[in-house]
Amino acid sequence: MSLILLLALSGCLSVFANGACNQKRPAKSPIQGPEGEIAFKITLPEGFNPETDRCPMVILMHGIFSSKDYNPMPALAKGLAKAGIASIRFDFNGHGQSAGRLQEMTIEKELADAKAVWDYVRQLKYVDGIGLLGHSQGGVIASMTAGRLATELPVPDGVVLIAPGSVIKEACQGGRFFNATFDPADPPEFIRCWGMLKLGREYLLTTQQLDIYGTAATYQGPVLLLHGDRDSIVPMWCSERFKETYGDHATLQVVKGENHMISRHRKEVVARTVKFFRNVFRIG
Repeated sequence: MSLILLLALSGCLSVFANGACNQKRPAKSPIQGPEGEIAFKITLPEGFNPETDRCPMVILMHGIFSSKDYNPMPALAKGLAKAGIASIRFDFNGHGQSAGRLQEMTIEKELADAKAVWDYVRQLKYVDGIGLLGHSQGGVIASMTAGRLATELPVPDGVVLIAPGSVIKEACQGGRFFNATFDPADPPEFIRCWGMLKLGREYLLTTQQLDIYGTAATYQGPVLLLHGDRDSIVPMWCSERFKETYGDHATLQVVKGENHMISRHRKEVVARTVKFFRNVFRIG
């Protein structure tokens, strides 16, 4: 498979553009993560007036080597808005237009980014309910964020995990991340995925120690798991393990013919997501 195709499949082009192509940064962001400003976009339902109206909002979290503007995030934001649900999608540190370097990204820093966005959304006066959605590594972040928030009030109203990439732990333990190999006990300062995208030593070491499912299990609200049966990047057992973790308050739906990047049956994935959140937020 060609390098260009691999980059397209993983969403890497959007990250590589961060700095390398002098991507223009947005105006100063009111959301601050551990690495600095977090770039974001809010999508509101058509005709919605934030001064007088109220609606729920879903926080959308992209995967590794991706961004808020890469598939499937824009399509999800559009579909939710048509259903009367607002969304906020953002770039994790070291990705897209947010501050930070990819090489210094860790799961703990992404969790801090997600919490910063959560805190920002909570103070928006027009928001009357909050859901979480994560794709790939963003699914890991969404699940762990919900688990950490489970002891606070309010808790997320519902969570959608699309091909949640919990396999990152096993990948780091096994010393192979995409096409890069390393000694998991003593990784180098960084590895290069496809020769250009750097993951740092701290990510490679700390990801091995994550208690992904244990943290996620604390959340007791409704969860929808969506996973394509043609996903060649994140294996189905990741979603199956999440289903076992959550028990009866989670539903696993297999999307036949869908790949990891949600490019074959995107409308179906959006429709299932919208249906779930309409039920969660009790939108008739």
